Amino acid sequence: MVSGLVEMGMDLRVTFTKHHRISRGGKVKKCVELFQAMHSWAFNKVNLMQSPFLLAVRMYWGWQFLQAGYGKLGNLPKVIDFFTSLNIPHPAFNAHLVAYTEFIGGALLFAGLASRIVAVPLVINMTMAYITADREALASIFSDPGKFYAADPYTFWFAAILVLIFGPGSFSLDRVISYVMNRRKTSETVLVPDKVKA
Repeated sequence: MVSGLVEMGMDLRVTFTKHHRISRGGKVKKCVELFQAMHSWAFNKVNLMQSPFLLAVRMYWGWQFLQAGYGKLGNLPKVIDFFTSLNIPHPAFNAHLVAYTEFIGGALLFAGLASRIVAVPLVINMTMAYITADREALASIFSDPGKFYAADPYTFWFAAILVLIFGPGSFSLDRVISYVMNRRKTSETVLVPDKVKA
């Protein structure tokens, strides 16, 4: 009889433990599902801000690039003299190259046309500006980050990198062209029935 009671007690303990594990597992699963739902909802809302943010970056810094290029084009002798003082090879050629890169690149960035392609020369341009005109700031990227951030090329460089990595966003001519091209491809993809052999 005692052994029967012991066995019954053990059975009850096992049953209780299993039930406890199941209920505990169910609670954990519900918590995980709730967290996943909240995470998806929050990041979907944040993702809605991506295109407006990229539009603001493109338009503001595209305009800044355009103005900088226009200013250089209007004062090419001064730009050439400045490049000469920095010991940049072929100062006249490079002054024209930089001015047109900034002017045309800024206009395309502003419009969101060929954005990622034009971001490449703009990033290179600003990197060279760091190396030639702000070498001290570039060298202090780790030792004195504030000096690196305060240098003139930084915000231009960072904006161009953002567009290069993330693209122009939905509010751009690139996206409009992509949409039109996809529509055209879809309309041209018509299933033509096989010719019936005579």
